[in-house]
Amino acid sequence: MKKLSDIGTIKDILSRHGFTFSKSLGQNFLINPTVCPRMAELSGAGQGVGVIEVGPGIGVLTNELCQLADKVVAVELDKRLLPVLDETLSEYDNLKIINDDILKIDLHKLIKEEFDGMDVVVCANLPYYITSPVIMKLLEDKLPISAITVMVQKEAAQRICAEVGTRQSGAVTVSVNYYAKPEMLFSVSSGSFMPAPKVDSAVLRLDILKEPVIGVEDESKFFSVVKAAFSQRRKTLANSLSSGLSMPKATINEILAKSNVLPNTRAEQLSLDDFASIANNLVSFE
Repeated sequence: MKKLSDIGTIKDILSRHGFTFSKSLGQNFLINPTVCPRMAELSGAGQGVGVIEVGPGIGVLTNELCQLADKVVAVELDKRLLPVLDETLSEYDNLKIINDDILKIDLHKLIKEEFDGMDVVVCANLPYYITSPVIMKLLEDKLPISAITVMVQKEAAQRICAEVGTRQSGAVTVSVNYYAKPEMLFSVSSGSFMPAPKVDSAVLRLDILKEPVIGVEDESKFFSVVKAAFSQRRKTLANSLSSGLSMPKATINEILAKSNVLPNTRAEQLSLDDFASIANNLVSFE
């Protein structure tokens, strides 16, 4: 098999299959030959491990994963790529390609049917426009997986991997840290892709926690507080929560006082424990 990261090879394959890039699907194929081997190795793929890949494209990363893992299930939304993948990955008998939307699939069922008895990890080069929805689905579904390794827009990676309680943190930072331990692995320049996006990317890994590091009485309340707190970043916490939760400011101030959090604090200054305390006290006020 020719190198799938070679520009000439990619153009030849896509031309023969009459494939054109879709901007709406955020399709950018890797042409940097060093990225996918490194990404696959750092993902945890290996003997006794099954891998779920999201958006295999023409199979550059898939090729590396199939060489390491016992089994790979690649979920591809664009049916035009199916004949391409049949050609580029024909040598692998440990691969299954599913033409579906990762945001709509029953992943618990998929894991049970395809990876019985295996450790499972997720590895993907995610389109920028679905980064947060895919990551949060993988986390919120509480799947029996040990890690998620994804390539995303660099700015998104920096936000996710920021320390909770710092200016760089946001709602996604808090939400991810509730479920996992994030780590930035390495950066990937825009020139590593065809067509080249306007921004750089980065690969990050989320090691899934067996239990959240904080105690929360009602998870839905916790995430409602996080979302409301960051919904209006420039406003004080009291104003953001009052607006986002549709509650009187006097009640919010009372909840914050009980949580030992000053009402004029900004959301980005709060720790995970602070968010948990606010959410837990919110339960007692309803």
